[in-house]
Amino acid sequence: MGKRRGVSAVNMVFGWLRQQSNKVKIALGIIISLILVVFLKFTVRNHNHFFIASELIHATGILILIYKLTRQKTCSGLSLKSQEVTAIFLAVRLICSINMEGDIHTVLDFATLVSTLWVIYMIRYKLKASYIKSLDTCYNYYVLVPSAILALVINPSTSYSYFHRILWAFCVYTESVSVLPQLRLMQNAQIIEPFTAHYVFALGIARFLACAHWIIQVVETRGHYLWLLGAGYFWFPVALIAEIVQTFILADFCYYYVKSVMEGQLVLKMPV
Repeated sequence: MGKRRGVSAVNMVFGWLRQQSNKVKIALGIIISLILVVFLKFTVRNHNHFFIASELIHATGILILIYKLTRQKTCSGLSLKSQEVTAIFLAVRLICSINMEGDIHTVLDFATLVSTLWVIYMIRYKLKASYIKSLDTCYNYYVLVPSAILALVINPSTSYSYFHRILWAFCVYTESVSVLPQLRLMQNAQIIEPFTAHYVFALGIARFLACAHWIIQVVETRGHYLWLLGAGYFWFPVALIAEIVQTFILADFCYYYVKSVMEGQLVLKMPV
């Protein structure tokens, strides 16, 4: 009885949300996100842990894909192009990490890159018959070329070489839009099976944590990073915008994911 009441209450909440305008939904999403950011700020002392958690959750998402590919023997619903873009930015970030950091981030990036390359191999060769190429319609150069151009124009000012600064900026920009081919495929398919949905939801949580780290940095410096715009230093504000863009790109999907899970639906249906 209690479970039914809980489900009924959830349905009422989502029913109310569906009736609201897009402006109201966006406003509510922003408010909830800010509340979560404030909560994280006061509960997590070392904010560098946000990035570590983000990378771990991303790796967890890859493990979900590996389970899907090995147990179900199908790559239906997965975007090969999105995985290729992911592998590219991970490879670039790994190069930068080896030369600039050499810490736990390097290990996590390496593990995630190897796993992603394995997923690409499975989609391209072992499970090629189940790959729906006709739905994977977002070409990689739509993502990579703008990211490369922006990296040449706006990159961090550090003691590292200009080449490494461009690479770092490129991987930040590319990561922010790497999920677009996957979202495009799901939009074309309309119906998303559970493991693919779990994977994309994991990406959404990972990006939110990374975005929270940047926002908290702005708050703790009392907006100093944003004022750098006036000095002609655009890197930090643009990087922050890139994180926010990716978070909002995934926010809509995460809403429907949570809605489906709360309603007990195993298959996620995207709106037309």
